[in-house]
Amino acid sequence: MGGASDADAGFTGWRDAAERALYGPDGFFVREAPGAHFRTSVHASTRYAEAVAELLLRVDAELGGPPELALVDVGAGRGELLTGVLAALPPDVADRVRPVAVERAARPAGLDPRVAWRSALPEGGLSGLVFANEWLDNVPCEVVEADDGGRWRRVEVRTDGVERLGPPVSGADARWLDRWWPGPPEPGHRAEPGGPRDAAWRAAVRVLDRGLAVAVDYGHLRTDRPPFGTLTGYRAGRPVLPVPDGSCDLTAHVALDACAGPRAALLPQRTALARLGVRGDRPPLASASADPAGYVRALVRAGEAAELLDPAGLGGHLWLVEPVGTGDVLR
Repeated sequence: MGGASDADAGFTGWRDAAERALYGPDGFFVREAPGAHFRTSVHASTRYAEAVAELLLRVDAELGGPPELALVDVGAGRGELLTGVLAALPPDVADRVRPVAVERAARPAGLDPRVAWRSALPEGGLSGLVFANEWLDNVPCEVVEADDGGRWRRVEVRTDGVERLGPPVSGADARWLDRWWPGPPEPGHRAEPGGPRDAAWRAAVRVLDRGLAVAVDYGHLRTDRPPFGTLTGYRAGRPVLPVPDGSCDLTAHVALDACAGPRAALLPQRTALARLGVRGDRPPLASASADPAGYVRALVRAGEAAELLDPAGLGGHLWLVEPVGTGDVLR
C-alpha cells in the first residue's frame, strides 16, 4: 500500500523547488545578502551606479523633468544600486527622485530613508526608470530534458538534488518551447522554458506609464541557445551543484529575446555602458608625476571600467532596453 506514493515522495518540478529554496520563509535570498555570494556589476564598481544615474538623467530629460521621477530597482539586493545612483545624481534631480526597492528580503538597517522598500512591484502609473540587474535569472522556471525519443519531459527534483524525468511537457511550457527553443532536441538536451521570466518582465514594464524599463542579465538568443541548459548554483563566490535546499543561489540564463516587447532593443552591456560614458582608457603616464594621487585614482577607475566592459565577463551581459511612451534615450 502506498508504494507508488513512497517512490514519488519529495519530487517536484524545478520551478516550485527553486521558489521554495530561494524565496521561502528561510529561503536563500530572504536570508543571505547577494553580494556575499556573487559579484554583479553593482558590486564591481561605483561606475555602474554612475552609468545608471546618467541613464536616469536622460530619461528625466525625455520626460520633461516631471515633479516626481520614479527609480524602481527590481531585485534590489540590499539597496546598493539605489544608494549609488542617489549619490551620483545632481541634488536638484535627486530631490525629485522617488526610489523604490523591490526585494523579498527585509529592509536592511541604515538604508537611505528616501528609499521605499517593497516585496512586490508597485502599482502602475509611474514615470521614470525601472531597472532590473540580474533579477530575471532568479525568477524560477521549469527545467526540461529530451528523452531517448527526443520528447521534452519535465525534470523533477528533491531537496537533496536528486533528479528524475517526469511527465511530458505540455501546456504553456510546450508552447513556449515550440516558439522560442530550436528543435527538435536530441536525447539529453536540456532547456529552461522561460514563460515565467516573460510574465515577470511584462509585469515590471507595466509599472510605467512613461519612461524606460531595463533588464540586465546573463542571456541567450534563439539562434544560440545552450543545448544542455544553464541551471547552476552559487555559494560564497563559487559555482556549486544546484541543490534546492536553500543553501545556495539557483540561477539560469535568460532567453531575453522572448521577454522583449515590440519596441525593445537588445545590446551587450559593453555597448550600453560605452553609450553612457563608461570608458576603460588608462590615464596618460605623464600625469603620474604631476598628480600621483590623481593618476592612481584614474588608474583604478580605468580598471573598474575594464571589468564592466570585458566581453568575456560582465561586459557580455545583455541589456534589454524597453521604452514606454518615450524615444530612444540610449543612443
